[in-house]
Amino acid sequence: MTSSALILTCVIAYSALLFFVVWLTTRKSNNESFYIGNKSSRWYVVAYGMIGASLSGVTFMSVPGWVGSTQFTYMMVVFGYLVGYSVIAGVLLPVYYKMNLTSIYTYLENRFGFWSYKTGAFYFILSRTIGASFRLYIVVNVLQTFVFDAWGVPFWVTVATFIALILLYTYEGGVKTIVWTDTLQTTFMLLAVVLSIILISQQMSFSVSELFGKIFNGNYSKVLNTDWHEKSYFLKQFFGGMFIAIAMTGLDQEMMQKNISVRNLKDSQKNVIVFSIVLVFINLLFLALGVLLYVYKDTMGIEFTGRTSDDLFPTIALNYLGAFSAVFFIIGLISAAYPSADGALTALTSSFCIDFLGLKKKSWSEEKKKNIRYIVHLSFAILLLAVIVVFRMINNDAVIGKLFTVAGYTYGPLLGLYAFGLFSNRKIKDSLAPVVCILSPIACYFLNEYSQQLFNGYKFGFELLIVNGAITYAGLWLTGKLVKA
Repeated sequence: MTSSALILTCVIAYSALLFFVVWLTTRKSNNESFYIGNKSSRWYVVAYGMIGASLSGVTFMSVPGWVGSTQFTYMMVVFGYLVGYSVIAGVLLPVYYKMNLTSIYTYLENRFGFWSYKTGAFYFILSRTIGASFRLYIVVNVLQTFVFDAWGVPFWVTVATFIALILLYTYEGGVKTIVWTDTLQTTFMLLAVVLSIILISQQMSFSVSELFGKIFNGNYSKVLNTDWHEKSYFLKQFFGGMFIAIAMTGLDQEMMQKNISVRNLKDSQKNVIVFSIVLVFINLLFLALGVLLYVYKDTMGIEFTGRTSDDLFPTIALNYLGAFSAVFFIIGLISAAYPSADGALTALTSSFCIDFLGLKKKSWSEEKKKNIRYIVHLSFAILLLAVIVVFRMINNDAVIGKLFTVAGYTYGPLLGLYAFGLFSNRKIKDSLAPVVCILSPIACYFLNEYSQQLFNGYKFGFELLIVNGAITYAGLWLTGKLVKA
């Protein structure tokens, strides 16, 4: 059993290192540093750091635990990511760079008008607030369970402490800082996974061939589910993954804010393509860890009593693999925690300041704009705190499932808006765009709830996002009129 003092020491030491990096990167920063990193980010640094930002605590905890119920079927989602990121590089990034956007939702104003613009920005704020809260929750909950519960510290205090730290290191440098802190976090997260695999293999006395055999030819190695009724049917997974990548990265201000901070379009495209290829191998690594965790549990006769499969990794890493494992697990966990909220806080602040307050268009002084930005930044930190505390009160399922379910509803209207803007020459009735974008998720909710009765046992999976986008697209089409020549 790992001591709570050791865990707390790891938290403090890692945080100190992080703040040293922050100090190096925030000198001479300004509002442009906060929003788009002064357009000076190196593409390879962004690509590497985006691994940590994309994976976060959800992948770190949930994907290994998911292996017990879905085996390797999640890899079909990952293969879909590859195609989705190609669309981002080939279609979306050229638009963003051509229009020289700071907020990507400004595109909607230029294409459709005021209400479409505000609707897109609103759905991003809603989506990212929920998503970031889920991701941070899963990490903080482990620290609460293994450290702070024993000391009688309330959960909300633990969350508030983490958010306060994140607030401190993002309020000044923004994207300029996050690009570099994400590289640090990615490094430690991946190191924790690799070391966990090595330690389990050593304890189980696996040779290299035995290790690969257990991972790829064992009871947890199924990749293709060919039952079309099931949520994990391989085509649902593949196309769901494709559109998840397009919507949750290409139409997400947090992820695109880092990409458009790269110096030019060509380098930004290289960043996305390289990142998408590396992401395949990284997700494979997490699934391999999941297999080994379940093999270890079964072989050692460990009685797993966690509330969800998310608890399997911390249970074994902290209680069975020794202090060395515990130290790197905690560091990896903290590395997963910070990207869950730092980029979200920065992007939420940027979107609200630009899309709703219109700060870039104001003739106010730099100092006044910065003070307003600070207030917005603090307000979103408080909002994240509230959402995380509420989520802990109601959570009873694996977090990654909830995250993608919610994303299917909230990113769908964004997908439909951008698809219509890019691939249709038809105008829309701008004032009706919010109505369409509200009705579409509602329709998807009922389709999802009653799909088995309506469609002969069919269960929606990640493809619900595609359906949501298609309904939004159709609704926009019906409200529009042909462009006059």
